[in-house]
Amino acid sequence: MASATILRTSFLPKRSEWFAANSHQSTSHLQPTSVAFTVHAGAYSDELIKTAKSVASPGRGILAMDESNATCGKRLASIGLENTEANRQAYRTLLVSVPGLGQYISGAILFEETLYQSTIDGKKMVDVLKEQNIMPGIKVDKGLVPLAGSNNESWCQGLDGLASRCAAYYEQGARFAKWRTVVSIPNGPSALAVKEAAWGLARYASIAQDNGLVPIVEPEILLDGEHGIERTFEVALKVWAEVFFYMAENNVMFEGILLKPSMVTPGAECKERATPEQVSEYTLKLLQRRIPPAVPGIMFLSGGQSEVEATLNLNAMNQGANPWHVSFSYARALQNTCLKTWGGRPENVKAAQETLLVRAKANSLAQLGKYTGEGESEEAKKGMFVKGYTY
Repeated sequence: MASATILRTSFLPKRSEWFAANSHQSTSHLQPTSVAFTVHAGAYSDELIKTAKSVASPGRGILAMDESNATCGKRLASIGLENTEANRQAYRTLLVSVPGLGQYISGAILFEETLYQSTIDGKKMVDVLKEQNIMPGIKVDKGLVPLAGSNNESWCQGLDGLASRCAAYYEQGARFAKWRTVVSIPNGPSALAVKEAAWGLARYASIAQDNGLVPIVEPEILLDGEHGIERTFEVALKVWAEVFFYMAENNVMFEGILLKPSMVTPGAECKERATPEQVSEYTLKLLQRRIPPAVPGIMFLSGGQSEVEATLNLNAMNQGANPWHVSFSYARALQNTCLKTWGGRPENVKAAQETLLVRAKANSLAQLGKYTGEGESEEAKKGMFVKGYTY
């Protein structure tokens, strides 16, 4: 891997020189010292930047459809379907083949099964997406497990074998990746859990870039809890400071990443709810204090908000100019009404696809700051928070 060296001149005296200076000795002999920093620029650098900019293109966001087979099974069960590969294939075919979806969706995060899967018509899912100028992405983590020594918290596994998996996913057509870890406010969060989350994300991001995939960096601060918006803001500041510190330590190229943060909101069980304007104020303040402008895109997760709530909050954040592309990477907040409209019936596919397109267009308008909220259904206004939700 090639590298570029940046030299910084430092006039800070050495420890011995500092004591000498404080002993009223002359410091005229001091010479500046050079400190070298290495920034990796691998073979994929240009492609990574191009991919990230493509996903972070105006008026478009990400369709997150990377639910594990177990989670997808829960979604199917909610409409009375068994969790079989055929039913998962039918639902995923519905999602990727929506006519005109590429106008509003720039990327789709897939589960491993989907990346290698074909539609019910026998066409590769990846190819169907590419035909609409939708970049295929891939979930690469291996899920959450208990973190020993913590306050009943978790850590995300999957670093073992990640390089070879990323290389295989790239060959299959994926061009970006996602790794989701979580931070729980009711459980602390402990310094151990925050550091583990940040280090894992940094290692993943470095490995993904090394194998041609733009890493989506996602430390989800869970909605669980009764805490207010100030507490969420305080925790988010700490989490993102750690994440960027360790990404710098791992020589991650910031121009070739995307972020998937939680919006700064009160806990789901907090009695004081926040308006879209308050969510926007706190969230943008967080981004301004922690996220370098080199990062191309901030693709927010919905985290159990209702479809309409997630769209209103995104719209509020795009009422002024931002140094980053501020957009969406929604799963339930794009799919919920679509899934229920489909109900597993072939005759409902077209209506369900139209429903998904309505949601995608609404969030496209929100990314441009032009969403009004008019004509939304009651179903789209229902909250989707699930305590202790697993993905």
